This record gives sequence, structure tokens and C-alpha cells, in this order.
Amino acid sequence: MEEQLIAGMTVNERLIHFGLLDLFDAAVRAQDVPALMQVLVRAEFSDEQATRTAKAVAADPQRYRYRA
Repeated sequence: MEEQLIAGMTVNERLIHFGLLDLFDAAVRAQDVPALMQVLVRAEFSDEQATRTAKAVAADPQRYRYRA
């Protein structure tokens, strides 16, 4: 049941659900792609999803509402 709930969540919803938002924010500010990937995997994204998302956010943080 929880897997279905998590599967329907946005990235931010998952990060909040797992208490990882502050870690993710810190990794974005540090432009630390490996740390972003680790946080996303902890939020139950697949390795492929975590890699794709981390690279996208790191490449254009302003698009995702982070200040450069």
C-alpha cells in the first residue's frame, strides 16, 4: 500500500515524507550530484530516476527554484 502512495508522489513530496528535504537542499546548494543521487535513492527513487533527476537539478537549479 505504501509503495502505491510513494509512487504517486512528486520529488518534493517524497523528500518531505522521508525527512530528506534539508539534505537535498544542501546538496543542491553544494552542486554535489553524488549526494543528490544518494538522497533520491533514500527517497526510494530507482538509480536511473535518481541519476536523471540529480543531473537535471544540478544543471539548472533556478528552473527548480533554487538560487545559483
